[in-house]
Amino acid sequence: MNNQATLDRLNALKLAGMATLWQTLIRLPAHQWPPQEQLLARLLDAEWEYRHHRRTQLAVQQARFRYQASLEEIRYTPERQLDKSLILGLADLSFVQRGENLLLTGATGCGKSYLATAFGYQACLQGFRVGYFALPKLIQTLHLARADGSFVKELARLERLHVLILDDWGLTPLDMEAKLALLQIMEDRYGRHSTIITSQLPVAQWYDYLAEPTIADAFLDRLLHQAHRIELKGESQRRQTKEKEKSV
Repeated sequence: MNNQATLDRLNALKLAGMATLWQTLIRLPAHQWPPQEQLLARLLDAEWEYRHHRRTQLAVQQARFRYQASLEEIRYTPERQLDKSLILGLADLSFVQRGENLLLTGATGCGKSYLATAFGYQACLQGFRVGYFALPKLIQTLHLARADGSFVKELARLERLHVLILDDWGLTPLDMEAKLALLQIMEDRYGRHSTIITSQLPVAQWYDYLAEPTIADAFLDRLLHQAHRIELKGESQRRQTKEKEKSV
């Protein structure tokens, strides 16, 4: 079988990573090819990398992040009082494997959503299913799901996520249906999957935000059990960025 026929077979078998590397190799002089005993390993590595990249791209697309963010780009300036060792300790995502939660609080613009997204993106890289939701929009989606009969299906979809990110917790009031839905979500995920919440409200005020003692007790008991907490300090990162852009 000649080189072009091999390339055609690889494409027909949908081995795109192998096909791309093979196409590169057949354009090179023979002396620049890898040794014969390494060739198969190189082709397999190329296919694995290609498929991993495609899976990551799909996971990021399905997560519907609001921002592009990565843990490597987090700024550890003194005024933020962000513990680098804590972030790096969480970066291996063993807390996700254990089904533990992550709570990020701080003033508006301090980087909570960015940090939550960075952990979500890291989870996508490691093959976890991730979903990013602004809480007000999620509540609206759940209300519509109740109306059209897809509520149970929507809860099942949320339950399957390895990492559920709820952004803007405490930004808008919750009605009773929303509170019950959130309790059901937390019950379904408890001890199995991780939930990341960002909020301007300190955790101590979340009980009052839920404003329904029975629901608040049950929800917070499941959420706070073995939860990791990070409180971000400092001035608005968005405002600092705008000021820098104006000074350029």
